Amino acid sequence: MDNQDEKNLKKRYYLWLYKTTKEAFDKFERKFTQTEIDKNILAEMENTLMGAYLPHEKEALEKLVDNFQEYIGAKEKSCLELKYQGLRTNPEFIFLDVKLEAIEKLIAKEFGRKVLTEIKALYELEMTKRILKSTEPLLGMVSLKK
Repeated sequence: MDNQDEKNLKKRYYLWLYKTTKEAFDKFERKFTQTEIDKNILAEMENTLMGAYLPHEKEALEKLVDNFQEYIGAKEKSCLELKYQGLRTNPEFIFLDVKLEAIEKLIAKEFGRKVLTEIKALYELEMTKRILKSTEPLLGMVSLKK
C-alpha cells in the first residue's frame, strides 16, 4: 500500500466517523432547531390570522392553532428530556459534542480546513438527499444547490 492509498483510507474513515457522529449529535440538536422554526411559523401564522378570518372560521382556526401550539410544546418537552437528565446535561450529548469537535480538529490537522469543509458539505448534501427522497413529490420543487 502506498502513501496515497493510506491517505485515502484515512480520509474515508474520517468521513465515516464524521457522518456517524454528526448523525447521532443531530438527533439531539435537530429538535431544538425544529422547535425554534415551529415557533417562528406559529408567530407568522398568528399575525396573518389575526382578524383576517370570518367569524364562522374563527373557532376552527383557533383549534388548529391551539393544536399546533400543543405540538410545539410536546416537541420542546421531548427535546429537553432527551438533552437533559434533570438539571444535568445528558452525558451522551456531551460525549458526542466533544467527539465531533475532536474529529473536525483532526481532519483539519491531517488534511486541511478545505477537506473538512468538503466533508461537511458532503454530509449536508447526503442529509438533503435523504429528505428529498423521503418526500419525492417535492423533489422537482427544491434545488440541491444554493
